[in-house]
Order: sequence, then C-alpha cells, then structure tokens
Amino acid sequence: MSTDYVLFVHGVKTPSRDAFQKLATTLLNRIQGSINDQSRVIKPIFCFWGDLNWEAQKELKRGMETSSKWKDYWFRDFRTEQILEFVGDAALYLSRHVGAQVVERLKDDALNTLKGSTTSDRLHLITHSWGTVILFDVLFAARWDDPNLEGEIRDTVQAIRNVLFGLEPNPQTGVPLASIHSMGSPLALFSLLNINGNINGVSTHDLTPKLGRLLENLHDFKKKPLHWCNFAHPGDPIAYPLEGVIPMMLGNNTRYLKTQDVITDRGNIFNLPFSQQLTPLLWGGEAHGSYWDNPIVAKNVSEVIRSAI
Repeated sequence: MSTDYVLFVHGVKTPSRDAFQKLATTLLNRIQGSINDQSRVIKPIFCFWGDLNWEAQKELKRGMETSSKWKDYWFRDFRTEQILEFVGDAALYLSRHVGAQVVERLKDDALNTLKGSTTSDRLHLITHSWGTVILFDVLFAARWDDPNLEGEIRDTVQAIRNVLFGLEPNPQTGVPLASIHSMGSPLALFSLLNINGNINGVSTHDLTPKLGRLLENLHDFKKKPLHWCNFAHPGDPIAYPLEGVIPMMLGNNTRYLKTQDVITDRGNIFNLPFSQQLTPLLWGGEAHGSYWDNPIVAKNVSEVIRSAI
C-alpha cells in the first residue's frame, strides 16, 4: 500500500520541539479528519531546528538592552519578538555553521524515514515561515555544492536530495513530491538573493536549475503539474504571494507547477479600515502563527492530498 508522507518544517519563534509537534499535530488531525479515508496511510515527519539559533539571539537581545538609549526606541517588543527573530533566524541560517547544523537536523528527522520510500509513495511538504526557505535551500540551492564546504556536509545534503524523485544523480528513484503547502512564507523575498554571490558563474542561492529539473522529471512521471498552495493571513507581515513570483523564478518550467495563493482570514469590520496602516503590525505575530489551527488551511491541504495519486 502506498504511503503519504507529510513533512512538516516550522518557522521562526519555535524554540521547543514539543511545542512544534503539538502545533503540527493539530493541523495533521484536521487534515486526517477532513480526508476521512481509512485506507489512506499518512505518515508525518517533523523537522525541528528552532533551538539552534536561540542562544545567539538571546545574547544579541541582551546586548541591545544594555544600550543607554534602548528605552528611547519605539516598538521595542516588536523589534525583539518579531523583527529580531525573523531576521536573526535568516542571518544565522545563511551562515555556514548554523546552516550545516540545520542540515544535520533534517537528516536526523527525515532521511531515515524517507529512505524506505518508493516511487509509488507520495511526499507532501507543509512548511511555515522561514522553514519554507530552509527546506528549498537545502534541496535546491547551489551553495551546498561548493567544493570549499566540508565533504561530510556536502555528502549529507546530497543524501537528503537523493531520497527525492527527480533530482540528480538518480532522478528516476526516490519518493515523488505530490504537493507543496507553504504558510506565511517569505520565499518571494528570498528569491532576491539569486543575484548575490557566485560559484563558477552560478548564483549560490539560486533554486531555479535543480527545482526546474525536478519539476520537469516529475511532470514526465505523473503527467500532471505539481500543486503548490501558498497560504497567507492578510495581517501577517512575513507572508508574501507567490502566484506572480514563481514565473519570475522558473520561467518556462512554470507549466509544470500549479501555484495558488490562498488567503486564510478576511479580518473584520473593525480592523479593515486600518489594513494599510502600521497599527495592525503590532498583532502580526499572532497572524503569523495562526495557520496551524486554521480550518481553511486544513481543508485545502486535505483536498490536495486526497486527490494525489
């Protein structure tokens, strides 16, 4: 019997593995309840990395708070609880030291489980926030092919990529991607990094070549485009649309992908007049964490999984 593997990758503000698995399980239970198919074998995989950046960010916060002028800054909580954690996670991950640690976590949490998969199985990605960028970076970015990297890290990244159908050096083996679901994703902003840094004339953060080849090979195998749902709460300052960005990234390979932006909340009559002002940013963190228990997210994900064959 085929297995539907559901790989969860969290985003910022997730320092505890137990808290992450509780959030992901809430969404998983909603998805399973909506699918309502006892013959469907769904196996979750929880990839946790949130504690790797925690101490460095706390140290930086302590340093800022010792400034004699810190109390003169506006939005101090927003700076330390929203901006610092997002930008801090991004900066630390892009460093090779923390990035390599994240790669090891992904190997420990996902590789052994997916090694037993076959082309008859299916893999669904559910990523939140910065987790979308991390997973796509590990799977597709050229920076992990840099010969200056330690051989062990390059081998680990390649081993992770090897379990995915459509990637070199064995593109016809591994588990095929069946759907992608990003929640509160800043991937659109990350695409700007494609212009920075080069290895032999190739952008170190460019996802396009490997992702494009995977989509093409997957389309040849499944004879249909891959479904990508991009969920966004309108009050989430980290969430960005992808329908118009993916064609900029993939060009002609877009025909192998069906991308859909989905709004998860319409707000109410009291906050709509302020939707284009800065005030709602004060509640941006609540919006950013709202996806795990959102019925619209669960319903859309379950429909896609149910239709995947």
